[in-house]
Amino acid sequence: MINKTFKIITLLMLVVFIGGCEIEPIQNLPQRNYTLTWNDEFDGNSGTALDATKWAFDIGNGENGWGNNELQSYTNNPSNIAIDGKGNLAITAFNFNGNYTSARINTKSSFAQKYGRMEARIKTPTGKGIWPAFWMLGENIDDVQWPNCGEIDIMEQKGGQSNITYGSLHGPGYSGGNAATAPYALRDARFDTDFHVYAIEWGKDYVDFFVDNFLFKRITPNDVTGDWVYDQPFYILLNVAVGGSFAGSPNENTPFPQSMLVDYVRVYQEN
Repeated sequence: MINKTFKIITLLMLVVFIGGCEIEPIQNLPQRNYTLTWNDEFDGNSGTALDATKWAFDIGNGENGWGNNELQSYTNNPSNIAIDGKGNLAITAFNFNGNYTSARINTKSSFAQKYGRMEARIKTPTGKGIWPAFWMLGENIDDVQWPNCGEIDIMEQKGGQSNITYGSLHGPGYSGGNAATAPYALRDARFDTDFHVYAIEWGKDYVDFFVDNFLFKRITPNDVTGDWVYDQPFYILLNVAVGGSFAGSPNENTPFPQSMLVDYVRVYQEN
């Protein structure tokens, strides 16, 4: 069980305002008692495969339905995804003469939860056209399709702007470029040089977005232009995309390979 209270103090020193970015005035949140309900610590020897009771792979390229004009093909090859022997999951994107490979995993068939705190400690990759993400989709996606199922982007980044991270909601009437979204930026620092904790706290009428326990955005039903669909279980996804409408295409200066290191993923339920 953990108790969470959040204060601003020195964390405000990290914030820089970017293009209309607004920092939430709500920081002294109510004390919330959470119990761990699901986690993966990614312990094991180097090259160890993922726990198949927790994770499944998305395999293939954009023709498989995830769109966004992405360039990579997703695989389950250990070179693209494996435990690194240092307590991390490594998802690695490669460039083979313009043919890009990477990995994407999900808990769709094993775990989903409605409300609570979802967090991961991640060191993100960098480079133009690199698109790391830690996100969630509504469990009813097969019945109602995207974006009606809802999407919660806990963390996504453009590798060409490695000091900025985004938190977003996609739903019916506010998806893609019209998502309810907010950036958070570091001053004189980059997300790819160290690990950071990306999290949401999610309740009946809000989704709060955090970086290192600093609340940078609260989204409520009043902030979306369509139905609020965040009243059902959502499952977890992790991936590194290459190219796409969000991050743009890589160029000759984009370094490869690029790895996203995930120290842990933890999910809590409020008591």
